[in-house]
Amino acid sequence: MKLISMIKLAAIVLIMSACQNSATKKVAEKPNVIIIYVDDLGYGDIGCYGATGVKTPNLDAMAANGVRFTDAHCGSSTCTPSRYSLLTGEYAFRINAAVLEGDAPLLINPDSETMPDMFKKAGYTTGVVGKWHLGLGNGQLNWNEEVKPGPLEIGFDYSFLVPATGDRVPSVYLEDYKVVGLDPNDPITVSYDSQVGDWPTGKSNPELVKQLADPQHSGTITNGMSRIGFMHGGESAIWNDEEMPFVLDKKAKSFIKDNKENPFFLYYAYHDIHVPRMPNEKFLGKSSMGVRGDAIAQMDWCTGEIVKYLEELGIAENTLIIFSSDNGPVLDDGYADQSVELLGGHKPGGAYRGGKYSTYEAGTRVPTITYWPGTVKPSTSNALLSHVDIYASLASLLNQNLENGASPDGENQIDAFLGKTTKGKSVMLEDCYNPGLRMGKWKFIPATKRKADWIANAKGIESGMVNEDQLFDVEADPAEQNNIAKDNAEIVTEMRAKLKAIKK
Repeated sequence: MKLISMIKLAAIVLIMSACQNSATKKVAEKPNVIIIYVDDLGYGDIGCYGATGVKTPNLDAMAANGVRFTDAHCGSSTCTPSRYSLLTGEYAFRINAAVLEGDAPLLINPDSETMPDMFKKAGYTTGVVGKWHLGLGNGQLNWNEEVKPGPLEIGFDYSFLVPATGDRVPSVYLEDYKVVGLDPNDPITVSYDSQVGDWPTGKSNPELVKQLADPQHSGTITNGMSRIGFMHGGESAIWNDEEMPFVLDKKAKSFIKDNKENPFFLYYAYHDIHVPRMPNEKFLGKSSMGVRGDAIAQMDWCTGEIVKYLEELGIAENTLIIFSSDNGPVLDDGYADQSVELLGGHKPGGAYRGGKYSTYEAGTRVPTITYWPGTVKPSTSNALLSHVDIYASLASLLNQNLENGASPDGENQIDAFLGKTTKGKSVMLEDCYNPGLRMGKWKFIPATKRKADWIANAKGIESGMVNEDQLFDVEADPAEQNNIAKDNAEIVTEMRAKLKAIKK
């Protein structure tokens, strides 16, 4: 009898072991993936990257238990192109992508292969929550009807959007195809050319706004803030800026909960810390930098809530989180919110020169963290990486072949993103108004006669666009202060040729 019992026990152990191995294999093959994409967050804007004016305990904890990258770059130094390259694996300059108006048509071709398409082919449910700014419809939007094509036509199963940006009308959420909370008896009218209806504007009624704005942002006032463009109607659907982070976090959690039993991909694009910066009262005074710093604290809290929720659901160890920003920092971006005056000793771009819109390093070098408990080992990596490679890298992780010209500019850098190697790209284009090139420690910016004086005059940021070649050793000179192009003609020639080849 003892022998029989021992045989039965051994069989049970073998069965349990087989089930555990099967579950482990399933976890390894199909982890959940969440990309958290912050807006306008600079390299030096969170604690683990040197922030002094604000505390970010949740992101610091993620970095301490994941991989913190010191030389990772977004796809472009502006938002629409950066988001395009993330989701398509293609440099945005190839389609002449630029920052879109709020009524622009869908930028991504529905017939092209996208990152969410790849996930769906791998058996995932896909969702997007947050700021979109990649265009909607075919160019003649009627916000009172179904708004499409959009995310659902390029591979997402679910979407809950800030349709463009918080500083552009219409100030409403879009869930799948419909404006949320719209009263059909109060239809929305939107124009980016001239005023519609009789709602006050920042230009006509500056006494009604919470923050004064420049002429571009002095259109229709909604929720006490003037925006780019004009709208009338849809009053019941207008968002409350101060509640936006809670609304978006709730939708992200709902998507996660609904799909916790099966693999999911969530692209969670925060509106913070983009203008207008209107953090909830819960976060006012959490930094020494006014509303911009408080919005960073708010963003950190939102991220912590997502991590905590994954833990509560018991799926944290089966979920890869990639955290980063769409471009470098900007302080004065249209509203008088004292972000410049209250900056103090805080350095939004860290040790790097420039910022949003710029070809200098702070334009695209952004905080990037990968977090996957039990799989990613805590480390700091100096691998040279680009967000344009995330699509191809995740496809490799899921053993998915890239077909039909998918991710044409992306490289498989999954080992680097997971911290298994610190070897990244050998050459990397920085897609800006005047594209630059990184090659190891070298940074090359070609001479240009193009002018973008508004970047310096209106935004207070050095664009990097000058009429002479620039070459920097970013290891010895991270602030790009010493132009050594004239002393390194061979390197300049080599890098110019590589840049030209990529841009073909």
